[in-house]
Amino acid sequence: MINKIVPSLQDAVAGIQDGSTVLVSGFGGAGQPHELIDALIDQGAKDLVLVNNNAGNGETGIAKLMKLGRVRKIICSFPRQVDSHVFDGLFRAGKIELELVPQGTLAERIRAGGAGIGGFYTRTAVGTVLAEGKEIRKIDGEDYIYEPPIKADVALVKALRGDRWGNLVYRKTARNFGPVMATAAKLTIVQVYETVELGEMDPEAIVTPGIYVNRIVRVEQKVKP
Repeated sequence: MINKIVPSLQDAVAGIQDGSTVLVSGFGGAGQPHELIDALIDQGAKDLVLVNNNAGNGETGIAKLMKLGRVRKIICSFPRQVDSHVFDGLFRAGKIELELVPQGTLAERIRAGGAGIGGFYTRTAVGTVLAEGKEIRKIDGEDYIYEPPIKADVALVKALRGDRWGNLVYRKTARNFGPVMATAAKLTIVQVYETVELGEMDPEAIVTPGIYVNRIVRVEQKVKP
């Protein structure tokens, strides 16, 4: 019997290795798997490469992981905002590496990784410092730059509910990067607020099919997801 539900957060993050590339869903706080991130902190993996929309908020979640010195590099679209002081301090001190990627390009690079596509060409960032060192190809008289796919060892994803096969639905905009990240990792770990029996979710409403999910853990809903 296929059952991807694990009993605890500790079981969910077990086996994540030092040096792993980790996709983390979320747009700011919306859709960010805070409980899984805290479990990863307790688990102890270090020298990580994180892929996320931004570089953490305040001193929780991703920011806490960085503050503890466990992140070697972050790939993101928005490294600086009002409360990104942890990243800002580390970057200025030369203690963390940044790869800045435009948001649409970031999403498409992750999607390409999950789809088995060997990268793509885009006009985004042509003529800017972000194009330096990248292959440029002229297509229909326009310059395009090549962007490689992003593939990861682990994806940490937050969803609203799931079943034991790993089928998932999300809550509104908390969906954001979760679906594409779930496809692009060797090990996809998902936290949900509700687990349901097989068949209770409308198949037409399932966003992420269980084939992309390896582990599911149920967490307590303290506030609205």
